[in-house]
Amino acid sequence: MPIYFRNTPVSAPFMFDSIGNHWIEGGTCRPEGYPHYHYLQTESGCGQIEIQGKIYELRENEGFLIAPSIPHSYKKKSDLWINAFATFTGTLEASIPAMLQNRSVIWIEKEQGQQIAAQIATCVDEIAAHGQQDSKFLSLNCYNLLLNFTDCVNGPAHMQDPLYQRYIVPVVQEIETNFATDLTAQALSQKVFVSPQYLSRLFRRFFSCSVYEYLTMHRINKAKELLLVNTYLKVQDIASMTGFSDTSHFISMFKKATGMTPLEFRRMH
Repeated sequence: MPIYFRNTPVSAPFMFDSIGNHWIEGGTCRPEGYPHYHYLQTESGCGQIEIQGKIYELRENEGFLIAPSIPHSYKKKSDLWINAFATFTGTLEASIPAMLQNRSVIWIEKEQGQQIAAQIATCVDEIAAHGQQDSKFLSLNCYNLLLNFTDCVNGPAHMQDPLYQRYIVPVVQEIETNFATDLTAQALSQKVFVSPQYLSRLFRRFFSCSVYEYLTMHRINKAKELLLVNTYLKVQDIASMTGFSDTSHFISMFKKATGMTPLEFRRMH
């Protein structure tokens, strides 16, 4: 039952406060919630979760991420309930609610749960082999794990909505494919033959932001990846690679989104 708790000061943008797998869970009650974002996933067996007065079952490879200070409890429903888990901190911990559109609970289905379990296992194995000295590796993997939850903030119900399929899906695909080009809200709305105002209303309905804000945050998130992985790249190069034609504008937008400049983000990591 490998379990690890952070034993160094918080200095990376994102870091595991704790992480583990193959944990035999009996039961936990937290009437005041947990101080950090907390992810729990069933590896085998079945558990029963109560959150905000509602009761759910958590079967194999299913999981949930819960925001700080949300009252909850869970207990085993099968004879043996074995879990993987992770809790999240970091110098950019305050940005996590925005990443997750302020969702208090995010449920993970089995297919994505398998991917998350593999990521947790990789981190656990790294700590077991080398300790927590490689903070860059752990921080990057922590960030990649959090990205799984940003993929889920809209849930199956939204994805089945005809308006989502007709207008949102092709625009999101265009953003993900061509974010480095000169995309605008006007050009994206023309792609699906609606006005920019109507497209932004749809984005606010499904994502709680305008299409421009969604495009900007996607570019900022890609910039974070480049800053963390490709430390040799200059800020102006990253600005260009993520669709910002003006470096000053990129720095301004990055600071607005994260609370620090790109170089401060890189140095802090």
